[in-house]
Amino acid sequence: MKNKFPKIVQLAIISVYLIFLAGAIVRMTGSGMGCPDWPKCFGYYIPPTSEEQITWKPNTTYKEGFIIIKDEVLFVAEQDLETSTEFNPKNWSTYTKHDYNTFNVFHTWTEYINRLVSVLAGFVFLFLIYGAYKNRKKDKRIPILAYTAFFLMLFEAWLGKTVVDTNLTPAIITIHMVVGLLIIALLLWLNFIVSDSFDSAQDDKNYKYNSLFNKLLIVSVIFSLIQIAMGTQVRQFIDEQVKLYGFENKNHSLMDPSFKFYFHRSFTIAIVLVNLGMFYLNQLKNLGYKLVNWIVFLIFLEAITGILMYYAEIPMGTQAIHLLAGAILFGLQFYLWLQSRKTLSGQSSVGS
Repeated sequence: MKNKFPKIVQLAIISVYLIFLAGAIVRMTGSGMGCPDWPKCFGYYIPPTSEEQITWKPNTTYKEGFIIIKDEVLFVAEQDLETSTEFNPKNWSTYTKHDYNTFNVFHTWTEYINRLVSVLAGFVFLFLIYGAYKNRKKDKRIPILAYTAFFLMLFEAWLGKTVVDTNLTPAIITIHMVVGLLIIALLLWLNFIVSDSFDSAQDDKNYKYNSLFNKLLIVSVIFSLIQIAMGTQVRQFIDEQVKLYGFENKNHSLMDPSFKFYFHRSFTIAIVLVNLGMFYLNQLKNLGYKLVNWIVFLIFLEAITGILMYYAEIPMGTQAIHLLAGAILFGLQFYLWLQSRKTLSGQSSVGS
């Protein structure tokens, strides 16, 4: 386990990014309420594949907790039962957590796959905390970071349930996203420490420290966090417009947008300037940070997908790319800051 621990950390990072991708696809397709309950889906461990399975029928057996739709209302079976020729309301309770009562097999299975990805990530995190315990003597920060990331994953699971129970409340979705980014930061920090601990031959790859570059890095990380959080709010506005005008009328998605949209769009200018400043300093001072090039590419990708979503009526796939690129961008900026910080400490130790 000790020798495999770096791979487990990397697998944990990949699993969280897969959750981001799955979540982006859920938002892109409007499948967030594909399963009205959590952790089951319409009371099933394996979701229904047709509306007939969740429609009340006479002379049919239902297990406790199964959810049906009758007269555009969700009902939950109070116990195992077999229906008669008439609907008996005493055997059923109205589902009161929300009033979303639509079944769409594509949305249901999209949301279910999203949940499966999260479950698989949960197993990876179990290996992570076990490995962190085994390697606790290498660096005391290893178990602290791993356990914190694990507990935040549990918090994310609870938030996921809350998102469903509250019918996609915007504030909860934003917190859900920000906590996910914090988990990414913790795992990247852990990966940074583990890489040093398990590879004694690793050097600093001739990185050079620059105070202004480091400050711009910190600003870039904060700006990305703000921009992604604001982006979730903009997306919620789009979702509300889709509900109002229908998915087929995507040209109305950004009709009369709120201040949040204009802030999100204009704030991109500040983000571009900060990161281009980093790119310029890296080239001018020959600092040696290759991650800067990837950061500039991702910002370009973010800008292009953002423009396409606004002017081309949100082409299929652009939202998922936009969200995932933003999450990767945040991760690279944070990891680059760790590299810069280590370079400073290395130069300080040499100077002393």
